[in-house]
Amino acid sequence: MSETKYSRLPHAGDFEKKAGIEIIYLSPKPVPTGLPPFSSRQLHREANDTFLDFAVGRGNFEFMSRVGIGVVMFFIIFLFIATGYLSWIRRQFEPFLQSWWEFFSGPVVWTIVLTLAFLYLVVFYLSVRQITVHPPIRFNRERREVAFVPIRGSSPRYVSWEDTIACVSSGTLVTQYAVLPEFKLMIGLRDKDTGDLLWSSVSSGNLSSAISEWEAIRAYMEEGPSALPQQQSDELEEGSVAFFHLCRRTYRKEHSIPRYIWGFLIIQFFSGWTLPCYISGWVNKRPKAGFPKEILQWSKPLPSSRHVKPSEELLRESAEVREALSRGQTLLDYFNIKFSTSE
Repeated sequence: MSETKYSRLPHAGDFEKKAGIEIIYLSPKPVPTGLPPFSSRQLHREANDTFLDFAVGRGNFEFMSRVGIGVVMFFIIFLFIATGYLSWIRRQFEPFLQSWWEFFSGPVVWTIVLTLAFLYLVVFYLSVRQITVHPPIRFNRERREVAFVPIRGSSPRYVSWEDTIACVSSGTLVTQYAVLPEFKLMIGLRDKDTGDLLWSSVSSGNLSSAISEWEAIRAYMEEGPSALPQQQSDELEEGSVAFFHLCRRTYRKEHSIPRYIWGFLIIQFFSGWTLPCYISGWVNKRPKAGFPKEILQWSKPLPSSRHVKPSEELLRESAEVREALSRGQTLLDYFNIKFSTSE
């Protein structure tokens, strides 16, 4: 949070840099970002005139499955080569192939493999369980409020839409193999009674995608369902079999045959090929956690006379941002100019 830097809760335009991670706040107040609303993972699958549900899409679980299968296969191949090398060293004392088979099929090797696979299955199960025991975050545009259930069985919490914290982060993910860029959209919901803050994070391919995920929510809350991007078919959703083959064909067109073979076919084959897509599809079809009766009642449509209106402060700043965007400035340009003149 921004309290250490600003001695207050954050608002749109605040910027932080800590531990190599840059964070830009887009809300409160949720002003236009200048980017088109878009969700590559259909995170806002459920939306109508009254509310929108924000939940994890199938692409997350396809990636998790692929990583798990890839890690296990990597260790199997590594142990296969290592036992072969050890058997080759001992070939003067034991028959090479027989020794290799005894090494590779022995209990030590497969205890390591099965233990690794079990640990990853536990992690995957706990992740899947989150969507079956925790309802999604619900945005109600008529009440201009956000509802969430922090812990299963606890009372629902409600946060004003204009007080919702949203930020995007840009950093690096360090692994034993490489340093990779990492981008996230983070939505923070603060309970006014306790001060507790619930964060929901979504990984994105780049910074623009992370901002567009938030812009889809913001556009819905301010303009209605018509502002949402048209939903693509489930077949081409990220994480589906059709999307996998679309990526395969695209990779083939843009690269040479050797790079296509080594850079796509072999890597994808040893990470499960389309099996992770089927796993993510199964997870996506599992029954989701239901909302408490209190939230269902809160989600019912209201007469137009009871619809909550945007604050004057939000309307004024949104108009200023749109004017700046029309002049070719970006959202960051707008805030840089605003904050430099106010200091």
